[in-house]
Amino acid sequence: MANALAWFSQSGVVQGLILGAVLAFLTAILIMNAVGRAITTTVNGWSAIRKCGQPGNGVLVRAACAKALPVVNVFEEAAYWTATVDGSGQTLSGAHGYVLHFPPGKLPPNDAFWSLTPTDTVGYMVGNPTNRHSVGDRSPLAENADGSVDVYLQHEAPGGHEQNWLPIPSGKFKLMFRVYLPAAAILDGTYQLPRIVRAH
Repeated sequence: MANALAWFSQSGVVQGLILGAVLAFLTAILIMNAVGRAITTTVNGWSAIRKCGQPGNGVLVRAACAKALPVVNVFEEAAYWTATVDGSGQTLSGAHGYVLHFPPGKLPPNDAFWSLTPTDTVGYMVGNPTNRHSVGDRSPLAENADGSVDVYLQHEAPGGHEQNWLPIPSGKFKLMFRVYLPAAAILDGTYQLPRIVRAH
């Protein structure tokens, strides 16, 4: 038995199995990434996968969804968008400040609630002095004189706009926008999230 194991370990079979498994894993990742890109819709820098959780999805779509958004609801129950770039296509970074401007009456329509959360590039929340990790329809956001709403995304507090401040990490980060029980305007694509504008 020992001789057989010794031959097996030195014959190249083990190395071949390991190499084959690694190549299969890398190939699967490449395929899932390609499928994920194909089913992702991006508007104003916000990306969403509307097909996740739907009956009839093939194994590749299901795998791509599981990789991108594990344990995701169907879009009709919870619409998820992510952003890693601002409205001009530049990578989001806490070295800059940003403003998300919602025109009057244009906060995300829904039958439940919405929230906006910044994370690091992996998806983990980052601590901040205010312990405010998201804003949403239950936040006491101040309106502008015309009824519009500005959310200030900055690492440091924006003078005079602390009520609408959402702290962001100091380095690169991403944003996740969730709308639960989205209204018809979101489901049919009529409603679009505004661009993330770098503050000057």
